[in-house]
This record gives sequence, C-alpha cells and structure tokens, in this order.
Amino acid sequence: MTAISPDAIRAETITITGHGSDEIEAYRAIPLAEGSRGGIVWIHHMPGYDRETKEFVRRLADSGYHVLAPNLYSREAPGADPDDAAAAARAAGGVPDERLVGDVAGAVEHLRSLPGATGKFGVIGHCSGGRHAFLAACSLPFDAAVDCYGGFVVEDPPERVPRAIKPILHLAPDLSCPLLGLFGVDDPFPAPPAVATLAEELTRLGKAHEFKSYEGAGHAFFSVDRPAYRPEAAVDGWRRIDEFFATHLKG
Repeated sequence: MTAISPDAIRAETITITGHGSDEIEAYRAIPLAEGSRGGIVWIHHMPGYDRETKEFVRRLADSGYHVLAPNLYSREAPGADPDDAAAAARAAGGVPDERLVGDVAGAVEHLRSLPGATGKFGVIGHCSGGRHAFLAACSLPFDAAVDCYGGFVVEDPPERVPRAIKPILHLAPDLSCPLLGLFGVDDPFPAPPAVATLAEELTRLGKAHEFKSYEGAGHAFFSVDRPAYRPEAAVDGWRRIDEFFATHLKG
C-alpha cells in the first residue's frame, strides 16, 4: 500500500446540518494522513462562498487542521454563482445573526464528528465574516477566534449594508476564547477608532486579545486578486494566524 503523503489533503463540497436543521452546502478540506487535529470554521465574506474563501480553507487544511466553510447563502440561492448568491442574500436583508450562529454550530458539530478530531475548535472570517467570527465566538464555545477586518462590530453600518448587520459590541462580555484581530489603518469599516474601542472594551473585560493594524492597508488586504491586496500585511497576517491557531488548537 502506498503511504499517504503528509501534505495530501482532500477538498470538496459537502452537505451539513445548519440552523433549524436545514441542510446547507459547505466546503471542507481535511488532511488525509492520520493524526489528531483541531477544527476550524472559516466564515466567508459578504461577496460569498467563492474561490478565494475555498483557497483560504485549503491553506489551513495544509497546516494540519480539519477546515469547513459553510455556505451562508445556501437558502437564498442554492447552487448559484457566488456573485448571484451574494446579491440574493443582500436583497433578502443579509444573514440573520441567529441563523449565522446556528450554521456555525452545525459546522462545529460536523468537525467534531471527523476521525482524529481533538475537540478543539477555532473560527475565522474576513470582511463580514470577521464580524461573524466575533459573533460566533461570543455565542458558542471556541478555543480561538480570528477577526480579519470585520466591520460593524462597534460602528453603525451605512444604508447600503444589509439590514441584518448591526453593531454587536454588547456581546463582548460573552467572548469565549482568545481573539486575534487583523486590521488595515486605511479601512473605513472598521476604521481605527472602532478597532480601538473594541480593544479597550476587551481590555476592560479582561478578555485575551491581540490586535494588529497595518499601515498602508485598507479593507481586504488578504485578497490577492484585488487592488486592495497588500503583500507585506498579508504575509505577516498569515504568520500571525498560523502561530495563533498553533498555540490554541495544537498546543
């Protein structure tokens, strides 16, 4: 029998049980070699369950985790192109917070069922998914959470933002785990004052957190296919993500 390469992963679209016992689409990537592994839920950004999100999922699986990204727009536009699905979700007012928490809880239960699962779980998201990662970590028990430039945790959104998105700073006392926050100084949402307010509140509450804001970077600086991409910020950000999850999910 041929030995399985330690860097071999399997990535595919599956179905999981989400909020309200709904069957929803999800993208899963898992290492094929045997071993004990922490699980990570990646929450996609407002543009949807797209190629970029799937690349992020595979990258974390390559680092040795079971990783799952639920398609938050499965109900609005099942099987649709990510752009069309995102438009349908926006038209419906966005993803309700209660449903998001239920879908993430379903993702965790799926990860918990996988062979080799250690019972340690992290959550990460970018853009609206950053806000959702904070929401999930304040609503469910996690071992680590990463917020990549999640807006509207502190500040009120402008009119163009789906109506389901509201500030959630009041949930900070319920944060269940250490939080890593990665932000751009030139980002309007969240702008530096909002990031500072969140940091101050977490400090006041005694919640473990580590924030890094990058000069010359705005929103979506991890996105390699966008003009917003900032290589130095993204490289350092990935280093911090890798170290953070290794500490809390492997340590």
